[in-house]
Amino acid sequence: MPSADEKEIQQLFGELIDAWNRGDASAFGARFQADGTFTNVNGGFYVGRDEFNLRHDEVFRGVFKGTTLSMTTRKLRSLRPGIAVVDIDLGVFGCHARPQGVQVGPDGALRTCLLMVLTKDHEKWWIAAYHNVWRSAADYSK
Repeated sequence: MPSADEKEIQQLFGELIDAWNRGDASAFGARFQADGTFTNVNGGFYVGRDEFNLRHDEVFRGVFKGTTLSMTTRKLRSLRPGIAVVDIDLGVFGCHARPQGVQVGPDGALRTCLLMVLTKDHEKWWIAAYHNVWRSAADYSK
């Protein structure tokens, strides 16, 4: 993958982190494709930017209100020009209530494994699929 694309994808992640940290669901979903698919950490499956924004607005007003986000790329690979798959270690910090059955890491973060499929259109990277699952307790040692 060309380094320019990698830089643009990292910029997208920066935009996501900034929007999350502000609790701004519309900004968080701004680069989510209108027909993108979203599987949340609890296994709920949704289609479209409106659903993506609605679900994030709910958590920003609820369990994740006032939290901050970190995103660390585990693996980024290009399937072909304009299509990338990214595995991300996602951390949510400052959660005042732990979701049932979810482990807290040694750093106090709730962690997920996030898989995103990205497509490039009009010189910008867009989220086509967003699949997020809670990390298992055993995975925290890695």
